[in-house]
Amino acid sequence: MIRRLSVRCVGTLFAIGLVSAASAGEAPALAAQVKEGKLPPLVKRLPEKPEVITPLHSVGQYGGTLRNALRGNGDHNAILRVVGNQGLVRWNVEMTKIVPNIAERWTTNADSSEYTFYLRKGMRWSDGTPFTADDILFYTQDLMVNKEFITAPPSQFRVNDKPMQVEKIDDYTVRFRFAGPFVPFLENLAHPTGQQPVFYAKHYCSQFHPKYNPKIDELLKANNQRDWGALMRQKCGDIEVPTRWGNTARPTLDPWVIVEPYGGSASRVVLKRNPYFWQTDTKGNQLPYIDELRLQVISEVETIVLAAINGQLDLQFRHIGVIQNLPVLNENAAKGGYKVLQMEDASSNAAGLFLNQSTKNEKLRAMVRNKDFRVALSLATDRKEINETVFLGQSYPWQIGPKKGNRFYNAQLATQHTKLDVAAANALLDKLGLSKRDADGIRLYPQGGRVSIGAIVQVASTSYVDVLELLRKQWARVGVDLVIQGVERSLFYDRSNTNDYDMAIFVVGGGLDPQFDKTGVMVWSMESRQSLQWFKWAESGGKQGEEPSPSMKRRLQLNDQWKVAKSPAEADELLKQILQLAADEFEVIGTVATPKVPGIVSKRLVNVFDSMPWAWPYATPAGSLPQQYYFRR
Repeated sequence: MIRRLSVRCVGTLFAIGLVSAASAGEAPALAAQVKEGKLPPLVKRLPEKPEVITPLHSVGQYGGTLRNALRGNGDHNAILRVVGNQGLVRWNVEMTKIVPNIAERWTTNADSSEYTFYLRKGMRWSDGTPFTADDILFYTQDLMVNKEFITAPPSQFRVNDKPMQVEKIDDYTVRFRFAGPFVPFLENLAHPTGQQPVFYAKHYCSQFHPKYNPKIDELLKANNQRDWGALMRQKCGDIEVPTRWGNTARPTLDPWVIVEPYGGSASRVVLKRNPYFWQTDTKGNQLPYIDELRLQVISEVETIVLAAINGQLDLQFRHIGVIQNLPVLNENAAKGGYKVLQMEDASSNAAGLFLNQSTKNEKLRAMVRNKDFRVALSLATDRKEINETVFLGQSYPWQIGPKKGNRFYNAQLATQHTKLDVAAANALLDKLGLSKRDADGIRLYPQGGRVSIGAIVQVASTSYVDVLELLRKQWARVGVDLVIQGVERSLFYDRSNTNDYDMAIFVVGGGLDPQFDKTGVMVWSMESRQSLQWFKWAESGGKQGEEPSPSMKRRLQLNDQWKVAKSPAEADELLKQILQLAADEFEVIGTVATPKVPGIVSKRLVNVFDSMPWAWPYATPAGSLPQQYYFRR
């Protein structure tokens, strides 16, 4: 994984636009503004106890522009992955434990139903306004429980379907209370989707709330919005929405703030340092070191790869991080002035086969729900060929579930039925009453009709298409017809959501972080395509969708218990039971484990880890704290 951060002595380094932080304490541009009376002195911009970050290799130099790329208007999380998610707490750089972040410290009661956070006194928003407990109460009392803003509080802030209660002890102390034990709460807060309690600056965002602005109708009309909730998201953003990066006036707690916004026809997104950022290095120098982030908007992935290999990007993982790009990235490293990193993918399977337990094809549905049918298809899959042909021999046969070395590793879930055995596959299919075949060798149902499976796949995901092309030939050897149905991204999701598919191919999560991603082991989210009808049933309390199998219902029950476990040990045991039930049922077929994720880093960029997890909870590379990166000449 990641080496622990350390400090090494570094000589005085000077370059155009780069100044030794150790001699300045703050960026030269900010020091100039202080001298001109446009900014308060650094001591008045930092909290009383700023968080001290120990640089990976050396104390840095101020200056420079970090170049990155993103795609179009639906790629807002590319910005988050560089800027980072500033929550009350965060993962440490090794992604092994939760550490303080915006909160200086916290305490927890005996059954983990109550958490008290102590904020950093003197901490400020990017416009200089103090950050206090009132900002947290604005979200938790004025937004989170207001149905005009959101239909229900996010699940990470509910226990037993009751929202958390938040109490202000004083300006810098808040207490969160739940209706029962909630061991995962800190991990939820550290997740990119757990930032809401400290996301909204009350002094700014309250003007878009009718409780604080009696003239809200005038603002709605002026901004052409239908309701105040939409206006709030337009001006103040939200988690997982592009408008988070669309308003240069919105105060933030991030290391860099938007100066050229995201959205519309923007060809780039630019962020500049936050003069009130609340972290320093070990010498007392305010972070970040880098002056500016510049993200070019590039619609085509191939063009992003070209920009990377031509040395036009300083840091790029997203969109180029597929194993098929590794050869070209390596070949051009010297010319492009970068080094190639390979990160451990947090997902478990590179191309999971989600057979739809609720397919509208009744004859196929009966087969899909029979474990022997699923085992037969797995035994007919030549994973060695898939690995060598599609993944350049960089992976290995794998089903799903946590990887070796993870405390939740389950050998049965990970490795069962991965050995190619065509004879055994044929025998199982014969026993299922599918012994008759047509002139093409495709098996026939007893009622008539070919045993045919329609597989939906995003056409832009060429590796998935290539896997299916191999599977089509491999499964034909045992008499099963695989029909590849390539569709655009939006149609892929539309067909998934309307239950218009027999099988979907997609990455399976939960390799390093099974507590966050249970996609393959239970109907846990809208990515659980082993049956979205089962997921809808679970989410609606049985009012929509289709009742799941007894095993799946048991896993849903265990997951409810996991959410309110009274201790980490109890939570871990419940998750292990979920994984074992998934192993016994064998609903999702894996092909090969996710290979390492390649990316590029400029040779001039310092304090970047040689290895880090490629994981959404880590928001790679944000979890490695890009505010301590710097450029060296």
